[in-house]
Parts: sequence; structure tokens; C-alpha cells
Amino acid sequence: MLKLWGRPNSICTQRVLWACAEADVEWHLELASATMGPDGHVSSGAAPYGHVNSNSYRAMNPNGTVPTMDDDGVILWDSIAIVAHIATKYGPQTLYNQAPDVFSRSLQWMCWTNEHLEPLLHTLVMELVRLTPEQRNPAALEIARNKTISELALIEQQLTGRAYLAGDIFSMGDIPAGATVHRWLLFELDRPAMPNLENWQARLQDREAFQQHIAPRQFHL
Repeated sequence: MLKLWGRPNSICTQRVLWACAEADVEWHLELASATMGPDGHVSSGAAPYGHVNSNSYRAMNPNGTVPTMDDDGVILWDSIAIVAHIATKYGPQTLYNQAPDVFSRSLQWMCWTNEHLEPLLHTLVMELVRLTPEQRNPAALEIARNKTISELALIEQQLTGRAYLAGDIFSMGDIPAGATVHRWLLFELDRPAMPNLENWQARLQDREAFQQHIAPRQFHL
């Protein structure tokens, strides 16, 4: 059984839980966070779940972030690395069709999501959900909204003539972007129509693992 530390409303933790479910891996999640707790974000005065600043946790993850995984002594603290580990060890057929080219294209889009899309969504979730009204910055919100639309246009283009980001089959490459785009759509901000992206999201939402770990609104809003 995998030991995981994180929180269900963390996009990065959600990626790992989704991958575990797709690969049919048993896991135990220990709630941990420096910024979120059962009553909300620390910016509103809520107490975080904690654990991440303890010496034992920092020995596993010197960043003090979530998620962290311990798989029988194999410790990883980056969600992309954890999903790739789960795919190669437990779900090569399910998560990349046992094909090196699918694995590589999947990893490409996973890294792209971290570098280009997720920082913008972090700004959006802070400005729309987690910060108190007096702490919010409308200008930062608008900049992030416009930049997100520009980045999502790349996904719209990539999905022309293909069902999923790495090809015609679901793969681990759909997990990070799929979770982030779902959160974006829940914000209901002004945006142009992107039919390829919306159809891709509909296919992802048909997956039981998505329904369990990504779909619930309370994990995002």
C-alpha cells in the first residue's frame, strides 16, 4: 500500500490519487499541508493540517510541500514524478499503453502543465476562492484569466483529430492537465468556446477515477 501525504483539494495531490485509482493501487492518505486545513486557507485565519514542517516530513520532502509518497521505501515528492512512478510500476497498460512513445508524449504534456498552466491556475484559485475579499487583486485575476486562455488554445489545437493529449487513448498525460482544466471550467470565467477541449473534458468525466478524485466541486471551490 502506498503511503501518501497531501490533501484532496490540492491539484497536485489529486493527480496522484487519480493515477492510483486508474492503476488500481491501494493507498493511504495522511492529511498534510502548510496552507490549508479543514476550515480553509490560512489567509482567512484557518489552521493548516500541518505535518509538513516536522523533522520527519522534511527528511522525506525538504520542500515541505504536498504530495509526498512512500512506496516501500521509495520516497518521491513531486506529483509528476509520482504519477510516472505509479504508471511504470503499477499501470503501464492503463497509463501509457506500454508504449515508450506514449510515455514520452504524456510526460511532455505533464511537464507543460506544470510550467505553463498550473502557475496561472494557482493565481486564479487564490484570487477567486482562497484569499479574503480585501486581499484580492482584480488586475492579477484578469492577467491570469487572459494568459490561461492563451495557454488553453494549445490544448485545443493539440486535440484536433485526437481524443486525448498523447493520442487516441487515455494516458497519464491527461491527468495533470485534465484536473487543472476541470478547475478552470468550474470558475465559469469569460472564455471563448473550445469544443475540442470541452469534448476531451467530457470523456475524462466519464471515468470513475475522475468522478471520485477530481469532479467534486468542494475540492476546487
